Amino acid sequence: MSSLPGQLYVVATPIGNLADITERARQVLSTVDFIAVEDSRHSRSLLNHLQIQKPMIPLHEHNERQRYPALLERIQSGESMALISDAGTPLISDPGYHLVKHARQQGIAVIPIPGACALVAALSVSGLPTDHFSFEGFLPPKQAARRSRLEQLKEQSCTLVMYESSHRIKACIADMVSIFGAEREAVLARELTKIYETIIAGTLVDIADSLEQDTNQTRGEFVVMIKGLSKSASAGVTEEVRMLLQLLLKELPLKTAALVVSKYFNLSKNEVYQTALAIKNKQDSLS
Repeated sequence: MSSLPGQLYVVATPIGNLADITERARQVLSTVDFIAVEDSRHSRSLLNHLQIQKPMIPLHEHNERQRYPALLERIQSGESMALISDAGTPLISDPGYHLVKHARQQGIAVIPIPGACALVAALSVSGLPTDHFSFEGFLPPKQAARRSRLEQLKEQSCTLVMYESSHRIKACIADMVSIFGAEREAVLARELTKIYETIIAGTLVDIADSLEQDTNQTRGEFVVMIKGLSKSASAGVTEEVRMLLQLLLKELPLKTAALVVSKYFNLSKNEVYQTALAIKNKQDSLS
C-alpha cells in the first residue's frame, strides 16, 4: 500500500452519444483503482462499451453523506478514484459535492477530466446570449414552489437555463408562459446528442404549442433556455404605463391592451405584454 495519497478524478461522460467520450476520460477510467457511479446499471453499459472492468461503488444523493468518508479514506491510503454520473459532467445537478468539498479540505488532489455537459451543449446552439447566464438546475417539482421561483427570476437580464424531466415539461412551460409572458423568447433542447435530438426555438407560447401538438416532444430529457429581460425595456415600464394598462384591461383583451400601450408609448411589445399579464393575474386573484 502506498504511503502517498491517491487522486480523485471528476470525469465527464457522454450525455447520449457514446462516441463523445474523450480519450483522456477513457485512459483515466482504465487506470484508476475504483469508480464511484450514480447508478451502477447505467454506468456498467458505458464501461462495457469502453471494455473497462473496474470495481464500481454507488454514490448518489441518498447515500453520499454516509459514504464519502470511507471513499476519501481509501484515497488517502494511496488508491485513486474516478467519479462519474449517469451522463455529462458530475456535480452539475448531479451528486458529488460533499465528496469533492471534503476531498479538497483534506488536501487530496481533485482533477477535472472535462467533456460533455448538457447545459453548455444546449447554450452553444441556442442562439441566445451566452456571455452572461444563470443555471438554475431543476426547478422545484411542485407547482406552487416552481411558480414562486419563476417569479423571482422573471426580471433577470441574463439568459436563464434549467433542466426539466419529461413528466413535468408541459406544466413547467405553461407556468413560464404565465409568469414570463407568452412572447418571451426561449429555446427548448431535447435529447441532446441522441437519435431524437430536437431543438425548438421561438416564443414560450410557440414551445407550449409544439409540445401540445406532438406528444413525442414531451419525451426524454430537456434543457430549457429563456432569454433575459432587456434592462432598457424594463426601465421603460413606468407607473403611468401600469395605470393605463390597469384601465384598459377592464375593457379590452390582454393582447389588445398591451399592443395599444406599447404603440402609444413606443415600448417593447414583449415587455408591455408581460407587465399586462402580471397586472391581469393580480386583478384575477383579487376578484
